[in-house]
Amino acid sequence: MRSIVEPNGRHAEVSGAGFAGLTAATALAQRGWSVTVHEKGRELREQGAGIVLWHNGLRVLDALGATEAIMANSMTPPYYETRKQGQSVSREDFGGLPWRTLTRPYLHKVLLDAALAAGVEIRTGSEVVAADPSGAITLASGEVRRADLVVGADGVKSQVRDSIGFEQERLKSRDGITRFLVPRHKAELGPGEWDNVIDFWNLEPRYLRVLYVPCNDDELYIALGAPRADEEGSRTPINLELWTSAYPELAPVLRSAAVAEDPKYYGYETTMLESWTAGRVALVGDAAHAMCPALAQGAGCAMANAYTLAAAATEADAGGMEDSLLEWERLERPYTDRCQRRSADYAANRQMSEGNQFTDVPENLETAKYDPTDPHRHARTQELVP
Repeated sequence: MRSIVEPNGRHAEVSGAGFAGLTAATALAQRGWSVTVHEKGRELREQGAGIVLWHNGLRVLDALGATEAIMANSMTPPYYETRKQGQSVSREDFGGLPWRTLTRPYLHKVLLDAALAAGVEIRTGSEVVAADPSGAITLASGEVRRADLVVGADGVKSQVRDSIGFEQERLKSRDGITRFLVPRHKAELGPGEWDNVIDFWNLEPRYLRVLYVPCNDDELYIALGAPRADEEGSRTPINLELWTSAYPELAPVLRSAAVAEDPKYYGYETTMLESWTAGRVALVGDAAHAMCPALAQGAGCAMANAYTLAAAATEADAGGMEDSLLEWERLERPYTDRCQRRSADYAANRQMSEGNQFTDVPENLETAKYDPTDPHRHARTQELVP
């Protein structure tokens, strides 16, 4: 991890200690800012199961000095395989594009360690209930704190966003998933390429999907997809008989999912804002651009935008923060907007089941290939921009 740098006299207040908030906080602190992160929960932990990180997110982690830690407990599967109605329809290796699979709790730990090493102050049990474009936040305790920059990274129910009144549109998809971290059960699964990410699709006689993502030697992330309207498919705890009848080859891991504690079904949602910034306030992550997980870019876009936000805010002249944030959004937002639209479309039409959706549709890897740490990225020819 990187050492603490000389202070630059600027201060940031960050609401939310998730991936976006910790990324922004660390990147700011490594540039000399004093940073306080407010997390309303009493514990610093990441809820959820597994995650796929692409080149954009990995480049951010490298810039934060966290590559060694990430590599220690993650993996690159040989292929992203798609199976439809029991038949393999594609196996994609992305032509050498870096990608890793890992657990969400481990990614959170790595980002938390980086933030603490950079000198970030993190307050738990500290809820931000409002923000002001002038650069102030109000805590649930009534305390008002001022900053040169306020970062709203407080999720889909962002109080930073809603207290200011950002215009937004929220769309719900017909489908959703229940996520689990379970043991690999590799030996019990028997012969097969069980180190692959495998996207299992059954569209007939009913839509039931399983996303199988090995995260390391011991842990497996599985996501069980079903329509919101399917009471049995979206039920928690899961209906083991239903899922094993659809995917008997996955019975060992499905049995572990059936006894998981406190499972939750999450419906796919897309949140679109008129603007990501207001004065000295900027929104990142799900607070700004929650998206369906079809292209596995929710975290990647959040981390990339948080990192570039820190760079843009640091480059702002005295008194020019608002203009710098507007320019940051102008430059960075189009990549996220296109990814968000594509993800919503794929969630709506279930076209990922056809396979080769990254190989045959290269624009689906636009954000994955993006390097948010490259200072010349906007001057280069963007080959994947439609």
